[in-house]
Amino acid sequence: MKIARAIPAMLLLLAANAAFAESTLRIGIQDDPDVLDPHRSRTYSGRLVYTALCDKLVDVTPELTYVPQLATAWNWSEDGKTLTMNLREGVTFHDGEPFDAAAVKFNLDRARTLPDSLRKSEVASIESVEVVDSKTVAIKVKQPDATLISQLSDRAGMMLAPKASQGDVGAKPVCSGPYKFLQRVHQDRIVLERFDQYWNKQAYHFDKVVFLPIPDTSVRLANLRSGDLDIIERVAPTDVKTAKADSNLVISNSPGLGYVHLMFNVADGERANTPVGKDKRVRKAFELAIDRDAINQVVFEGLYDPSGQPFPKSSPYYDKSLPMPTRDVEKSKALLTAAGVKMPLEVELKVTNNPIAQQVGQIIQAMAAEAGFDVKLVATEYATLLAEQQSGNFQIGMSNWSGRPDPDGDIHQFVACKAGQNDGHYCNVELDKPLNTARTVNDVAQRQELYNKALRVLADEVPTSYLYFEPRIIAMRKNVTGFVPNPDGLIRLANVSFKP
Repeated sequence: MKIARAIPAMLLLLAANAAFAESTLRIGIQDDPDVLDPHRSRTYSGRLVYTALCDKLVDVTPELTYVPQLATAWNWSEDGKTLTMNLREGVTFHDGEPFDAAAVKFNLDRARTLPDSLRKSEVASIESVEVVDSKTVAIKVKQPDATLISQLSDRAGMMLAPKASQGDVGAKPVCSGPYKFLQRVHQDRIVLERFDQYWNKQAYHFDKVVFLPIPDTSVRLANLRSGDLDIIERVAPTDVKTAKADSNLVISNSPGLGYVHLMFNVADGERANTPVGKDKRVRKAFELAIDRDAINQVVFEGLYDPSGQPFPKSSPYYDKSLPMPTRDVEKSKALLTAAGVKMPLEVELKVTNNPIAQQVGQIIQAMAAEAGFDVKLVATEYATLLAEQQSGNFQIGMSNWSGRPDPDGDIHQFVACKAGQNDGHYCNVELDKPLNTARTVNDVAQRQELYNKALRVLADEVPTSYLYFEPRIIAMRKNVTGFVPNPDGLIRLANVSFKP
C-alpha cells in the first residue's frame, strides 16, 4: 500500500517539474561574433546577438520605419540642430542600474570618444549631449543630420550600463534587453538568460537563448532538421529546396538590405604597395574579370541580386542610369597592359571560411585567371578577416554588410576619408563632399543627386567593388511560432514561442 501511495506522489512531482521546465531557444548562426561591445564590434552575427541582449533608442519595423524602443518620442528643433528624445520609464539595466538621460549621455559620448570605437563616423555630427532631466535628453549636432535617427536604431543607439561599462565590456556586456549575458565560449556558443526586470517581459517566452556559430550551411540545416537547433539564419540557396521539402520546417525568405563587396587596400600600410592598391586601372581590370550573374546562378540558384552599387534596387537612391559592371576579359587585359604590369599578376583575396564564401572566391579566382590575375585565396574565420582588414593586413578582402534603412549607413563609413570601416584607407575629397552633404539634407531628390555623384566617383576609382545583395532566408522548426521577418535579417524574439 505504501508503494501504491508513493507512485502517484512521484508522478505529480515529475509533472510539476515538467510544467516549469526551462525553455531554451537554440539559434544557429553563420559566424562567431567579434567582441560583444556595441561601440567596437562590426559583425552581422554580433547584431543577431545584440537584438536579444541590448535595447536601442530606436527600432526598425519590417516596413523600414523607425519606432520607439528606449526612446518613446523624439523631435528636431526648427533649425535642425537639436534632437530631443523622451525616454521610457521603468527601464533598468541587467545589473539593476536605472536607465536615464545620464546613461544616454554616457553611451553617446563613449561612442564618440572611445579610441577604437567604430561608431565615430556614424555619430560624427554630434557636438554635445545634454541631460535635460532624468527622462529627457537633448542631442546637439554641428549641422543638420538626416541620418542620426537611423544610426540610433543600430549599435550607435544601443545602451550599456554606465557603471558596469568602465572595464572590459566585451567579456560581459551589461545592457537592458530582454535577455542578459550568461556565458560565452568562443567558436562554440553564447548563452543569454531571461531578464525578469525587462520592461516588456511579457512578450518574451524563453528562459534561455543560445547562439551557436556553425559556419557550414549544410551542417546548420542538418542540425535544424535533427531538432538540435530551433532556428537558423542565412540558409544557403542550395539548401532551400531541401528545407522546404521537410514538413517539420518553416522557411522565411524576404528581400535583404545587405550586400557583399570586395574591399581593396589602397593606402593602409605595406600591403597596399601593390599594383592593385596603387593603380585604379588594375582594380577596374579585376572588377571587369567578374561575372556577377554567373556567380548568382552557380552559387545562389538565381536567388540573389547581382549589383554594382551599395543600394538595393528597391531603394530610391539606387541609380538606374549607372550600368552594373559586366564581364569583359579583353578590356580587363588591356587595362593591365596599359598599367604596365607583368601578367599573371599575383593578388591575394581573403574570404570567410564558410562554404559559400569560399565557393564565390573560387569562381572569382577562375574568372580573374582568364584576365591575367593569379589569385591566391586565403580563408579565415570572419571576425579574424575583419580584424586583419582593419589592421591593413590584406590586399583584397571579401566581406558582408548587413545593410541599413538609410543610404548613408551603406556607403559613408566604408569609403569616406578616415571613416570607421574604411579598411583600405581610400580618401578622395571629391567623394567626401557629396557624402557629407547628403548627411545634412532630408529632401530625397537632393540626396539622390548627391549619391549619384558619389557613385560615379566610386565607379571610376574602384576602392570597393559591390557584388550582390543577399535575401534574408531563415528556417525554423514548425513548433516555433510568432516570428516576424524583417529586411534587416535580425531575429527579433518578441512574441516568439514554442507551440504548446
